Amino acid sequence: MSPLLEVSHVCYSYHTLSGETQALCDITFSVDEGEFLAIVGPSGCGKSTLLSLLSGLIEPEQGSVHIGRLPVSGHRAGIGYMLQKDHLFEWRTVYKNVILGLEIQKRLTKENLEHVEEMLKDYGLAAFKDSRPSELSGGMRQRAALIRTLALNPSLLLLDEPFSALDYQTRLNVCNDVCGIIKRENKTAILVTHDLSEAVSMADRILILSRRPAGIVKILPVHFKEKGLTPMERRQAPEFKDYFNEIWKELNAHG
Repeated sequence: MSPLLEVSHVCYSYHTLSGETQALCDITFSVDEGEFLAIVGPSGCGKSTLLSLLSGLIEPEQGSVHIGRLPVSGHRAGIGYMLQKDHLFEWRTVYKNVILGLEIQKRLTKENLEHVEEMLKDYGLAAFKDSRPSELSGGMRQRAALIRTLALNPSLLLLDEPFSALDYQTRLNVCNDVCGIIKRENKTAILVTHDLSEAVSMADRILILSRRPAGIVKILPVHFKEKGLTPMERRQAPEFKDYFNEIWKELNAHG
């Protein structure tokens, strides 16, 4: 079976009046359907730039990005992007916020709206569908933002530090919730994070980048002896510390 996402020898530089700054150098990896990949690396190494390339917002100077054999530029409608801020509109109810993408794309079909209703119910927001975003906790707002993204049924979900604005306790709970939702919806996801514990607790594989210009230092498969653990349960497992220490060692050697 072919990978869902294939990134081949991608390079990218920023150009300004003062000169050229190389951000990414010879990035090659693939992601299988249903896989959860985390990307970690030193601050400012180009992780968010890589997500912009994967989403088709910018094009590589060299190399290629394909989703299901098509260039990513022809597949942008099949990519969901979840940012650090939830960007919920206060003048719309929670329900009106989560159907916004469907509304914009003129996809307010009975089937799609039923799926939205199911997700609101399954993920604890049905009772708040007529509330305003300001009435929700930070964790509930992130769940609403994720449902809005999943309503469009993307084949690939990109997560750019989606929990960084939350306090630590809420972050742990939302990480658990969001990972569970992604797994239940059987989505392929790529998470960019500075939090190594977050990466180990959520991912099937972890891609470690070097300092800028970023190259791939290592792609680390993550396997826990006990299957089906939640992110919170992974944090308590004996393997957790070993993975954390291995990533820390690689980042210190190449960061």
